[in-house]
Amino acid sequence: MKVNKLKIGTSDSKYEIIIGQKILKNSSQYIKKSCPNVKKIALVIDKNIPQNFVNILKTSLKKFKVYSFKYSVNEKFKSTHNALKLAETCLAKNFNRNDLIISFGGGILGDLSGFAASIIKRGINFINIPSTLLAQVDSSIGGKTGVNSKFGKNLIGTFYQPKLVISDVELLKSLPKREMVCGYAEILKHSMILKSNFFSWLSKNSAKILENKNPNLITQAIVKSCKVKLFFVEKDTKEKNIRMILNFGHTFAHAIEVQNKYSKNINHGEAVILGMLMATKLSYLKGVCSLKTLNLVQNIYKNNNLKYSLDKFFKTNEYNSIVDHMSNDKKNNDDRINLILLKSIGQTTLPNSYKIKKNELKKIFKKII
Repeated sequence: MKVNKLKIGTSDSKYEIIIGQKILKNSSQYIKKSCPNVKKIALVIDKNIPQNFVNILKTSLKKFKVYSFKYSVNEKFKSTHNALKLAETCLAKNFNRNDLIISFGGGILGDLSGFAASIIKRGINFINIPSTLLAQVDSSIGGKTGVNSKFGKNLIGTFYQPKLVISDVELLKSLPKREMVCGYAEILKHSMILKSNFFSWLSKNSAKILENKNPNLITQAIVKSCKVKLFFVEKDTKEKNIRMILNFGHTFAHAIEVQNKYSKNINHGEAVILGMLMATKLSYLKGVCSLKTLNLVQNIYKNNNLKYSLDKFFKTNEYNSIVDHMSNDKKNNDDRINLILLKSIGQTTLPNSYKIKKNELKKIFKKII
């Protein structure tokens, strides 16, 4: 089976993203190439990963000294307390800068593990082995690490690139439909913000991707999606400008998650699906995109049964609080909310070019839900 290797080069790091089927068993050879001096590994595992996959990875790593840690993971787990606990554990085992933390799980675990790696002795090796579709197409790439705060999502963190990303599509076979939708949200985002032909391809293949029965097609979707992410990360590693385009829909989404207190009834991907549609409706309302563009977006939602509505999760009197949370977003640099809007399929507004006052957004909020 073909193994896809994408190379990413940032201002301070170069590494590979390896994408394929049944490649987990080759992890050791990939690790030796990217981290040749590693002796100790902290293997951080999501408890939801089937044991057979854990066994395959551990067998591959048998020549290293491996310390395994299993966690039940949710957004509330992504805290400074748990990140520092992992860091202190590695220090107690006398990890040095040549040693390694491997995250074997989804985006939450990768964010926390990467953050811990970045602060241990000012940086030890970190490798991501994402086990969810969302992590494989988005969060494992680009070096964003972090934990949540009572003031908002991902407000405490660092930019810290992994040494390697290994995405085994075989891992996705165990995912429930809800998790596939969660990852699909980021694929859809990538198809909307850069190349219209990606959106056309996705419109034809979305149903099969969500069915999760065609690994070759899913592999194509992952590769296409990763290439979009790489385009922005390589141009703007620290998110000073163009990389902010990747936050399309996310300012709404993160505020929704905070207002929801990170409970399980809305996961990150579902919040992104809500957020992108709200951002598109706002784009149309403000004359940034055409009715045709809005219809294209609404049709792909309708055709794939993405029937998410804010009023299913929140009371009307909570809408103002969602906007208040948006004003705390880390990309804001004045008293206005900084948003990425959609101009057409494959083109967004530029970062910092559209800002809206909090009170103005509150007045029109009901029109975009």
